[in-house]
Amino acid sequence: MTSDSVASPRPANPSERIDAIDVLRGIALLGVMAINVVMEFRVSIFEQFLGPKLLASPVDRAIEAILTQAIELKAFALFSLLFGAGLAIQFDRLENSGRRTSLLLRRLAALLVFGLIHLCLIWNGDILAEYALAGFIVLPFLFGPSWLVALAALASLALYLAMQAFPPAGLFPSSAAIWRDVMDANRTYATGGFIEVLAFRLREIPLIASLHAFVFLRTIGLFLVGALAWRSGILHNARGQFVIALPSISLGTALLYVGIEPLGTIVLALGYGAAVLGITSFERGKRLLGWAAPLGRMAFTNYVAQSVIFGWIFYGYGLGLFGRLGITQALTIGMTVYAGQVLFSAWWLRHYRYGPIEWLWRTLMYGVWQPMLLPQAAAVRR
Repeated sequence: MTSDSVASPRPANPSERIDAIDVLRGIALLGVMAINVVMEFRVSIFEQFLGPKLLASPVDRAIEAILTQAIELKAFALFSLLFGAGLAIQFDRLENSGRRTSLLLRRLAALLVFGLIHLCLIWNGDILAEYALAGFIVLPFLFGPSWLVALAALASLALYLAMQAFPPAGLFPSSAAIWRDVMDANRTYATGGFIEVLAFRLREIPLIASLHAFVFLRTIGLFLVGALAWRSGILHNARGQFVIALPSISLGTALLYVGIEPLGTIVLALGYGAAVLGITSFERGKRLLGWAAPLGRMAFTNYVAQSVIFGWIFYGYGLGLFGRLGITQALTIGMTVYAGQVLFSAWWLRHYRYGPIEWLWRTLMYGVWQPMLLPQAAAVRR
């Protein structure tokens, strides 16, 4: 261990990143965006708990079926796996730094602050605060052996599955509370100004927190599984990825078919992730899916930007389209925004090392002003 390695930990250079993980993150963000725009910006998130609604359009019905069966919770599970793998990668890269623990705690603390700002001021469907809190729990396990990480992952996921089968009394809001919230949301989000929407968003947080409580153990477990995937080397093993992908997708689909949704969601997310990683391990696969890598490198910025854009589109302080669009229309808007982010991310990363929020996150983590311009862009400016 050199004195420089202890004194000067640094973030990974763009050239040191694992492109396949960035591709997978960018594709996972597509699924997260689709669910958010259709089920949480277009209408109240709690409408799904009031029973199925009759959709006039056959296309809307088909899209809803695809989103709920193939994408909904699977995209978020995949995002959790990736966050756990990313935390483990940071943990290993800081191995020779005497400040590893403090840096990672600062990283998670900064994420928590970002999440609370996003939750309170932009959109209360935030997952960043939950991820930060789960990260604080997972971090100590990374100092232990892999068997301990595996045991903790199994315990967390087993408790999560048990809680889905036997929900704790009083944890989930009553039907009356959900009904009142949906009625208030239909009025406030559709027509309210920014201050009125902000006030209602804050009042909704206790209800939203109950949803996070139901999946928090799953988030912890998937973080640990993601960390194990990194430690095992499976992220670099194309053969192993395909060995996992096909059986997981088949088993996950079967579990969903027979109604064991919580377990099927986890297994299917593992299959999706392994399949994408396996495809990108080949040159043709990289060319096919490489468009998602810049988006994945800027996933934090793009995730928050989607909240800002969709808030303006759907809430009363903007275009006020809340509750007025069908599923197909809302998803078309979401896909248009996503396509714009694909192009913008590719352009941005030709000039800069990180996305804007990623740069700020790293600066706060390391306590040192991080260089933003790529060397060639800096040379041009000089």
